[in-house]
Amino acid sequence: MFITEIFKSIQGESSYAGLPCVFVRLTGCNLRCAWCDTAYAFHGGEKFSVDEVIERVRKLQGAKSGGNKSLRLVEITGGEPLLQGETPELARKLLDDGCKVLLETSGERDASRLPHEVVKIMDVKCPDSGEFGNFNLKNLDVLEQKDEVKFVIASRRDYEFARQFMAEHDLAERVHDVIFSPVFADPEGKWPAMDPRALAEWILEDGLPVRLGLQIHKFIWDPAMHGV
Repeated sequence: MFITEIFKSIQGESSYAGLPCVFVRLTGCNLRCAWCDTAYAFHGGEKFSVDEVIERVRKLQGAKSGGNKSLRLVEITGGEPLLQGETPELARKLLDDGCKVLLETSGERDASRLPHEVVKIMDVKCPDSGEFGNFNLKNLDVLEQKDEVKFVIASRRDYEFARQFMAEHDLAERVHDVIFSPVFADPEGKWPAMDPRALAEWILEDGLPVRLGLQIHKFIWDPAMHGV
């Protein structure tokens, strides 16, 4: 496998936000979202075997914690982790090692190969992402009550799309959480922020059963930092 980074941090997104977590960021992505904050993972990376990844995760979980079970949360992310054929095997071995495994994906690639215990977090691309229409609707059939669907929202247009998609596919009943996440401003000014207050007010006005998802790691550390 090609790995960009493996690190320990605080979960910044999803319903697991705020929890200690080890992240395994795989290299490579076939999409180019306008607001992507992990473009450094598009290319390069270091080659690891699945067992070498497992060993690195174990070391991070044990460091300064005595193997504390609070650090048994692992997220496989990218890039797009489902581009690499070994990802299902990695997920299976992490589960067998006693980890709670999250996997974040755009939903463009077939997610049915993943072990069913994996918590899938599917990021449906909205119009302003520049990758609108790439979601594989067949992936809705593999979503379960433990899974989550996320929409990164940059505008009112994105919000309207997310609201309609959510209603059309009955997402509130299908998954554990639907997350509306406002775009965080690029540190270099490449794209502006979506005002989280405006998004919160739209959600309240429409009475949507969704979670407002702020990227809390970007409030704790410099948004431009890697590995946090």
